[in-house]
Amino acid sequence: MAGSTAYLRRRDEIERYFDRTAFDRWATLTTDAPVSRIRATVREGRDAMRALLLSWLPTDLRGQRVLDAGCGTGITATCLAERGAEVVAVDLSPSLIELAVSRHEPPAAGSVCFHSGDMLADDLGTFDHVIAMDSLIHYDTGDVLAALSKLAPRVS
Repeated sequence: MAGSTAYLRRRDEIERYFDRTAFDRWATLTTDAPVSRIRATVREGRDAMRALLLSWLPTDLRGQRVLDAGCGTGITATCLAERGAEVVAVDLSPSLIELAVSRHEPPAAGSVCFHSGDMLADDLGTFDHVIAMDSLIHYDTGDVLAALSKLAPRVS
């Protein structure tokens, strides 16, 4: 269950991994910098997944609040803000959040507020939509179901 000892332990492991071990790889992967053929395939897959997720949402998100849970370097958050959304972008990794902030250029419409912390934090508020690209995959099935149960009442 989200908030359980297993969830909290795994959350802390994920934070350490993305904040330290994987930071440089994600920083490079989320740019146009040359990467190995394998990482180029990963980049293409992430771009395709982002496009698919965004295709499920309205193109006009003005007046809507969106949680980008596990926002990483902020690419999806920026895309959502460009559609006019008020985006709450949260990631466990303070380093990835710092990178996201440094790369983010305020869009003509919408806004992004970057936070380092847990995507389930109650103080993040309520939302019209939630995107959790690659964030729930790190948890076991029980914790994923508990996390979705915790988020569901906060989505209108």
